[in-house]
Amino acid sequence: MTYEEILINELGQNENLLVLTAENRAAIRNIPNLKPERFFDFGIAEQTMIGAAAGLALRGKLPVAHALASFLTMRAFEFIRTDIGIPNLPVKIVGSFAGLLSEANGPTHQAIEDISLMRGIPNMNVICPSDAEDLAICLPVILKSDSPYYIRFTNLQSSIKHNPVFTPGKAESILEDGYDVTILTYGCLLKEAVIAAEILQSENISVGLINLRTLKPIDSEKILEVCKSSSLIVTLEDHFRVGGLYSILCELLISEQMMANILPIAFDNKWFKPALLSDVLIFEEMDGKSIARKIKHSLSKSRIFLNQFNT
Repeated sequence: MTYEEILINELGQNENLLVLTAENRAAIRNIPNLKPERFFDFGIAEQTMIGAAAGLALRGKLPVAHALASFLTMRAFEFIRTDIGIPNLPVKIVGSFAGLLSEANGPTHQAIEDISLMRGIPNMNVICPSDAEDLAICLPVILKSDSPYYIRFTNLQSSIKHNPVFTPGKAESILEDGYDVTILTYGCLLKEAVIAAEILQSENISVGLINLRTLKPIDSEKILEVCKSSSLIVTLEDHFRVGGLYSILCELLISEQMMANILPIAFDNKWFKPALLSDVLIFEEMDGKSIARKIKHSLSKSRIFLNQFNT
C-alpha cells in the first residue's frame, strides 16, 4: 500500500484522524475528494497549521500535518517545540523533500538540519524511512502512538526487501557481521549504501549495514554492539554532520565511555549543489561507488596506523 492508501484506510478506521497540509498535496492528492470533512489546507502558513494541529490534539483528534520539511522544521519550529513537544501531544508532522530529496532546490529549500532541530525537542520522536515500502511498514505503528513524531517523507522505490516488523527505536539489520566495516545510515542513502556494500564485498571486505529507521529513539544496543565488533563505523547521512547521526553516535559513545574508529559521510558546513538526485549524489560523492572508495581509503589509513603502532 502507498502512503496515501494507508492514510485513507486509517481515516476509515479512526474517526479522530485528520489530515492537514500547508499547500503540500502531492502525496495526499486524492484525500480532499474522498474525505473532504477530514482534510484541511492552511495554505503556506506552517505556523498556523501547527498551532491548529495542537488545538485539535487537545480536543482528542489525531492530526497528521504535511509541509515542505525546510519550512515545517524551521519556520514553524517554535510552534512545534512549544505547542506539540512540551505538552507531548500526539501530532504527526510529515516533512516532504527532506535531505537530498530536495534535489534541484537551493539552500532555502534544503532541509539538512531538520533532524538536529527535531530531535532536540522534548518528547519528539524522529523517523526517517529509506523508501516508500519502509514508510508503509512504519506508518501504521506511528499513527497508533500517543507521542509526537517527525517523519521524513519519501516515495522512493525500494531497492531491498524490508523487515515487515517495525518497532520504534529498533534498527533494521540489512547485512550482519561487518568485521571490517559497518555502515549506519537512514533515508534515501540506504540504496547507495547497499551498492557500496556490494562493491566492498566483491573485494573481500566484510561489511555490515544497518538501517536506522528511527533516530529518536535510537537503537543504542545495536549501535554499541557493532561498534565493539567492527574495525570501522561509517555514519552515512544526507544531513549536516553536526546534530545528525554522527553527533548521535558520538554522544552515545561518550556516555558509554567507549571508543570507535568513525568515518562520517555527511555535509560538513555546506549545502549541496542543486540538480537531479542522481547527479547530486555523484557531485557530492554520496553515490555507492564514491562511498565504497571513501571506506576503502579510511580502512587503508587505519591499517597503516595500526601497523606502525604495533611496530
